[in-house]
Amino acid sequence: MVAVSDETQSSANGGAASKPVSVIGAGLAGCEAAWQLAERGLSVRLFDMKPERLSPAHASEDFAELVCSNSLRANTLGNAVGLLKEEMRRLGSLILRAADATAVPAGKALAVDRVNFARTITEAVEGHPRIEIVRERVAKIPDERPVILATGPLTDSDLADDLGRVLGEEYLYFYDAISPTIYKDSIDESIVFRASRYDTGDEEAGDYLNVPLSREEYDALVDALLEAETVPLHAFEAAMYFEGCLPIEEMARRGRETLAYGPMKPVGLEDPRTGRRPHAVVQLRQEDKAGTLWNLVGCQTKLRVGEQKRIFRMLPGLGDSVFARFGSIHRNTYVNAPIQLDDRLQLKAQPGVHLAGQMAGVEGYVESAALGFLVGVDVARAQLGQPRVAPPPETAHGALLQHLQNADAKHFQPMNVNYGLFPVLDRDILRPPRPDGKRGKKLPKREKNQKLAERALDRLDGFVAAVRGEGARPEGGA
Repeated sequence: MVAVSDETQSSANGGAASKPVSVIGAGLAGCEAAWQLAERGLSVRLFDMKPERLSPAHASEDFAELVCSNSLRANTLGNAVGLLKEEMRRLGSLILRAADATAVPAGKALAVDRVNFARTITEAVEGHPRIEIVRERVAKIPDERPVILATGPLTDSDLADDLGRVLGEEYLYFYDAISPTIYKDSIDESIVFRASRYDTGDEEAGDYLNVPLSREEYDALVDALLEAETVPLHAFEAAMYFEGCLPIEEMARRGRETLAYGPMKPVGLEDPRTGRRPHAVVQLRQEDKAGTLWNLVGCQTKLRVGEQKRIFRMLPGLGDSVFARFGSIHRNTYVNAPIQLDDRLQLKAQPGVHLAGQMAGVEGYVESAALGFLVGVDVARAQLGQPRVAPPPETAHGALLQHLQNADAKHFQPMNVNYGLFPVLDRDILRPPRPDGKRGKKLPKREKNQKLAERALDRLDGFVAAVRGEGARPEGGA
């Protein structure tokens, strides 16, 4: 069990608002938000629909359930999610403290005993003197403010409907159809060419990168898709497919030319190397303002990760591609964050209603918990009359917030943390100058990631001091 620190048991935060803050949902984000609020002296009412109703992904009455022991992913700084976890440790995250306490051997990943992990968090939250547990279903957004919605990807249908009414149904999404995203500097642009269909000269002309496929290359791709191993569907995902988000492998099964006449149609495109139209074209669309990340349009998939690497690296010009995010299709409830949320993850249409976790537009348990931390701290500081402090954009927390604020709203999709979201390193770091005045070789990916992590942890120090310097100082961490 994670103990409440003696300092936060005291009356140091006697100025805290007496009216409880409502947190809806006791997953990783909700528990983290509730804990950070309570540790800063605020009273919290944490609502969860268990045991009245269990979602299809849950099996016990405990909070913060994971679907598998390895759900928290990589634990090294070479991977951005490993950096995010280290930042959370230093910031005093309940979730990371519980994960480290219940960890099981998993090489370079952070894997946990799922039962003990959920039990540890449940006991900590239930045992906190300032957290009241309310085990009942919430069917509409509560009237009191502030309120934090952290209901996760399988949000209750009535609550989702109420949120849809607030936002406008076109801005609330229920199924994720995600295509793989790769790093721009891993694309061979001597093969892949920039153009938009018909090259109309409008503002979108030339906005796409295009992978040309000959008849033989296209047939090899279709064969690979038909033979590939896919991730089995959960029972609650079985009926989720609709025409707008069919997996690429499902489209291939409808006929050998389905892709060539669908998302890979070459109409209006000409390969500058040959002066002819290819048999098919895979288009890539820029996913961030800096042009670091590019999305494979129409390639949403249920293929296993290894199969995605093998098959998409078959494409001309993508043989050395490095993946920032793999494709997936699953049930999710999330908002179009760049349109709907401000920089405090607060609904622009409903001030005082904050979103945390996957509903706010991130992928992954760790990312969800990180947003729970940020929202919990933000709301607590506002209630205590303290100035807001934002995580620096060079940190993993800051990079996630920047993505939610600045992503392309027209094509917004939830994103895992990855180094493509971070501000680029200085040129002298990326390509160190040589004695003769010329630039050296580009920094290898592993070394570049290490430099990004070092910069992030250096910038994090001020944020740690700010959020832990007033009010609570959770035990553990740096």
